[in-house]
Amino acid sequence: MRISNHWLGQWVDHGLTVEELGHRLTMAGLELDAIEPAAASFAGVVVGQVLSVKQHPDADKLRLCLVNDGGGEPIPVVCGAPNVHEGMKVPFAPVGATLPNDFKLKKVKLRGAPSHGMLCSARELGLSEASEGLMELPADTPVGQDLRELLSLDDQILEVDLTPNRADCLSLSGVAREVATLTRKPLKAVETTPVAAACDDIFPVRLDAPADCPRYAGRVVRGVDATAATPIWMQERLRRAGLRSLGPLVDVTNYVMLELGQPMHAFDLSVLRGTLIVRRAHEGEALKLLDEKDLTLSGDDLVIADEEKCLALAGIMGGAASGVTDATRDVFLESAHFAPMAVAGRARHHGLHTDSSHRFERGVNPELPSRALERATQLLCEIAGGQPGPAQVAESEGHLPVRATIDFRPVRTNELLGANISTQAMQEILTRLGCQVTDAQTSWQVTPPSFRFDLAIEADLVEEIARVHGYDDLPTQLPAVQPQVTWLDEARVPPRRMRACLTDLGYLEAVTFSFVDQAWQARFAPAVTPLKLANPISSELAVMRTSLWPGLVKAAQYNLNRQQDRLRLFEIGLSFVPEGNELKQEKMIAGLVCGPAWPNQWGQPDRTADFFDMKGDVESLLGLAGLDRRVEWQACEHPALHPGQSAELRLDGQIIGWAGTLSPDLEDWLDLDTSMYLFELKLEAISRGAVPTFRGQSRFPAIRRDLAILVDEAVPAARVVQVIESMDYSALQQVSLFDVYTGKGVPEGRKSLALGLILQDLSSTLTDSQVDDMITAVVDKLQEEVGATLRA
Repeated sequence: MRISNHWLGQWVDHGLTVEELGHRLTMAGLELDAIEPAAASFAGVVVGQVLSVKQHPDADKLRLCLVNDGGGEPIPVVCGAPNVHEGMKVPFAPVGATLPNDFKLKKVKLRGAPSHGMLCSARELGLSEASEGLMELPADTPVGQDLRELLSLDDQILEVDLTPNRADCLSLSGVAREVATLTRKPLKAVETTPVAAACDDIFPVRLDAPADCPRYAGRVVRGVDATAATPIWMQERLRRAGLRSLGPLVDVTNYVMLELGQPMHAFDLSVLRGTLIVRRAHEGEALKLLDEKDLTLSGDDLVIADEEKCLALAGIMGGAASGVTDATRDVFLESAHFAPMAVAGRARHHGLHTDSSHRFERGVNPELPSRALERATQLLCEIAGGQPGPAQVAESEGHLPVRATIDFRPVRTNELLGANISTQAMQEILTRLGCQVTDAQTSWQVTPPSFRFDLAIEADLVEEIARVHGYDDLPTQLPAVQPQVTWLDEARVPPRRMRACLTDLGYLEAVTFSFVDQAWQARFAPAVTPLKLANPISSELAVMRTSLWPGLVKAAQYNLNRQQDRLRLFEIGLSFVPEGNELKQEKMIAGLVCGPAWPNQWGQPDRTADFFDMKGDVESLLGLAGLDRRVEWQACEHPALHPGQSAELRLDGQIIGWAGTLSPDLEDWLDLDTSMYLFELKLEAISRGAVPTFRGQSRFPAIRRDLAILVDEAVPAARVVQVIESMDYSALQQVSLFDVYTGKGVPEGRKSLALGLILQDLSSTLTDSQVDDMITAVVDKLQEEVGATLRA
């Protein structure tokens, strides 16, 4: 944003040098990029009037002019500009004047004719990069007046880099409002009074997309002179802001945009038919823009149209067919409020970036359209004449932005800032910022102004207090800290311990986006409807994840495509699962295994990791809280997992996670040539276990007895171990499974399990008869519960 210090001074008398002003703006969050002069360095150039023009006798392209510079005697000047004519007023550099690049004027002769000065173009004065002739000044300009003084060229331009949240400062009025707040000086805003209608003409407007354009103001102005000269003061202000003068009809709308921040557009009324309609574009609809670029539109584009054709790309650029020209006599002025989401991204989609789209994408004050329309009408009628019709406003009140109140706590503000700002000072700052403050005992109700889209929560107001109060004035000394002893919950396993466990097992921690591709989400959890983002970064990040698996699998796929064949990844993060009208956010820990079981080495033969490698890692993780023997692994069906290699993990009957092999359908869809093994557990469920307790060590010998039993293949070995451990034998110290066998000697449909039982009593040595009785009881219990028989 380019800001003229001279123009700014007419809105607020800040009393600062440009350097001081730039520093204050930077410290308030409006970073100063550069300070540059408004015009090149020249001196002695005055307003001159051409008294006569004659053809040079010895040169076809030169003219002999007599110029009045206010000094009395006419001055002879030889000029080659094609537009020089008698009576015109132009910048005149007499002998002794200095032009840019230290060019000093002297008396010379051109083709034998004396020339005691120079009639100047805007380019020769450094006011333009190109010019087609002399810079013509208004007819009422006083002859002999210093040009720098006339045009206030001893001005400085501040180049301010605005962050996207400060769209309210994309205008001179916005910056002036900010400066007035920072300097506590009064704001002298331009008075905008309604322009009385001089004719009854209107052009009907209809809002077919009220959510995208809830307010549309317009006015017919008849009989304008499109060839009238834009006042030099307006041309200069446009130039200093980086815009070229293109004639009064365009200059006025650009000027109002720079002054108030409301982008506007002028339609040639003669080409409009029927009704002006704000709607979504038809699929494949064509539009030629003012810059002659041809667009093919889609339903995502918002357009202004009449009953026959598309006229403009709303909030971005007008169409060539309805644009104003020098032949235009009747115009329709547009001043509308477009919702940021209706414009966001559409300019970039079509390879465009305009001043209008830059503002509407960031948010324009919805209260501005009518005020901007009156200001533009006033300026247009003063410059180009015309008869304005009555102002029209079409709006959908239900779709207009509503500013919600914010709970604000002054005490909390001082706690966060480490400062001691008085409540009176806070209220004054918020009021100067345009907020409405309702004072209460402990918290205030603060309603932000309509032009501050970025103020939505209490932290935003705290930031405003800090920057207006002054970051330099905040305490730089850290407050004293009172150490507190925090209670350590021995039964809880912290996430850092889980990270350490998985890292020790060879895993690497991944951090993936909480947003995933909708297609991926549908593959991993087709039964869950995820939360869609209103404004996704891209189509690949369009919905909130309901599982950590899509991110991990995508990370693994990325690594596999780069010859990283052995992967162990884990992540701790939130899943987002809609439940009715609520969004359940639950912290999960997930992991992925694929590739060789061990890094390449000579000590062990190569083999690919399998389900049981992953299962062992999960049990190590569960063992941190002593849950490895309590969690049950039960076969299940999961859309993302192999139908024969998937399990749900249950703790006390509740599902706490899933584990298994990636589904073959997903492997084909992802074009994977290796199996992946996944697990995902609820972090809270596996974080709390039992506190270890002391247990006495027996002084008597332990006895081991091995059992080989036959059970149905469908019976999990864990169920067998669970049955044995449930028996009320204090001497039973440990049960371990050390062999599983199917094949020769084992009936079809059965499997052999070999179990080792460690028996040890705390008070005496166990006798053979006692051990035999226990083993017999175990075999009977197994036969009763799981249909087990001793293997012969």
